[in-house]
Amino acid sequence: MSPTVGVVLPAYRPDMDQLGTYIAAIDDALDPRTIVVELDAPRDGVPAQLRSLPAAVHTVPYRRGKGAAITAGFERLETDVLAFVDADGSTPVRSLERILDPVTDGRTDLAVGSRRHPDATVATHQTFARRFLGDGFAWLAGQLLDARLYDYQCGAKAIGAAAWERVRDHLYEPGFAWDVELIAITAALDLSIEEVPIEWEDKPGSTVSPIRTSIDLLEALLTARHRSKQLRDDRFHTALADHLDEPTALVEKDR
Repeated sequence: MSPTVGVVLPAYRPDMDQLGTYIAAIDDALDPRTIVVELDAPRDGVPAQLRSLPAAVHTVPYRRGKGAAITAGFERLETDVLAFVDADGSTPVRSLERILDPVTDGRTDLAVGSRRHPDATVATHQTFARRFLGDGFAWLAGQLLDARLYDYQCGAKAIGAAAWERVRDHLYEPGFAWDVELIAITAALDLSIEEVPIEWEDKPGSTVSPIRTSIDLLEALLTARHRSKQLRDDRFHTALADHLDEPTALVEKDR
């Protein structure tokens, strides 16, 4: 029997036509057991517009952030493989399928979509500022974390259910930096990671500020390194943690 797949789309003020088309394409091409839309702060009437789609829609009246939304969606899934993609459709469905393959085949615990991989195909590039900041972050993350990748922040990843059970209690980042924390914790637990080159097309109208996000990502990267070192029983980081307030894991906040 083939492993079952669930797909989560975190969304904040999405383009409704674009989202509907993307969900239908995922359903037609991949036939996942479950598609979940985690919708933050929807405008009036938006949830009703999604009722006809082949997806379960869960809303909150405030903005949780990408990481909190994905975590909530993953916690709802009862499938063998858990995946997420950004709701803007930047990752084509055929690329999502390639990301799922190494997890459904049992070759890796976490598959990471990559826009910066040498074999990736980028149809429409980000602005120079976003590319510059993204390249700088990827280089720095490679120096600080156990996982050396070309791209840590691409909005398309898949993880096996058993691996998710191991990492879920160690995830705290509610926002855009959730991706890098997921990778850092997965590597610290000695789970396998495979980077998958994808096709990718930048979508205009992002709700993310590149400068503000870069600052937040740097802070989150240092925090993710600290937590990953704790998991490896690093003496310095374990001692440091004794003097810091213990945060609440996302899965605990969601209960």
